[in-house]
Amino acid sequence: MFKSWNVQTWLISVLTLFAMSHSVYATEATQVENNKALGKILVVMTNHSAYPTRTDTTGLWLTELTHFYDVAKAAGYEMDFVSPKGGAVPLDERSLKSIYVDKSAKAHLADPQFMQRLKTTLAPSSVEPARYKAIYYTGGHGTMWDFPKNLELKNISEKIYQQGGVVSAVCHGVGGLLPLQDAQGKALIAGRTVTGFANIEETLSGIKSQVPFSLQDGLIEKGAKYKRAFLPFTSYVISDDRIITGQNPQSSKEIAKAVVARIKSIN
Repeated sequence: MFKSWNVQTWLISVLTLFAMSHSVYATEATQVENNKALGKILVVMTNHSAYPTRTDTTGLWLTELTHFYDVAKAAGYEMDFVSPKGGAVPLDERSLKSIYVDKSAKAHLADPQFMQRLKTTLAPSSVEPARYKAIYYTGGHGTMWDFPKNLELKNISEKIYQQGGVVSAVCHGVGGLLPLQDAQGKALIAGRTVTGFANIEETLSGIKSQVPFSLQDGLIEKGAKYKRAFLPFTSYVISDDRIITGQNPQSSKEIAKAVVARIKSIN
């Protein structure tokens, strides 16, 4: 009887453990499958690093990527990285200062796989717009030089929008929206409410004399209804249907939440 009870207990234990492991595996498999089903977001970054006269370098403002990335990834979205030329993306020197780099950004900087992705971004020619539910333009002053004039990125964004996707941008990355047109050839942002790095923020940051144009003025010239936060360098995000814009680096988490929410509302 004692031996029989031991065998019985052993069998029950083994079967229970098997059931638990199978359940966990099934749950994980379902979660992975669900995450894949949610789709992809195309994240755009600059290749430009030089200011006209400053000795420090510009490039991607790091947290405008990492904050968005963390929120979108947690929501179950995959992301591909692209830049106007493809390949390596420079990091804005000032964005790496301790006052701007939080715990999450530090973790990404220490992650070899993540950093490798920044060295091997896709070229626009290798991007198939049909694969993406949204496009997100990150910022950093470098974007002022290489986003607005890139016809391939323009075409990609327009196709994503025309297929019902979300077009979004933060800070100087909003400059990537300037050349976009609708199906009738009208500026996509004409008559739409948007935000982006403000003139007052450009002055306060000490870079006004370096940039090739005023982003705020450029948006207004395209017929957009420009708005900004009352206080500079505070989070401010505007959602105008499927066009979502954030004013500054402080807006990166909120724009990610807005983009995720809008994608989910479409599907």
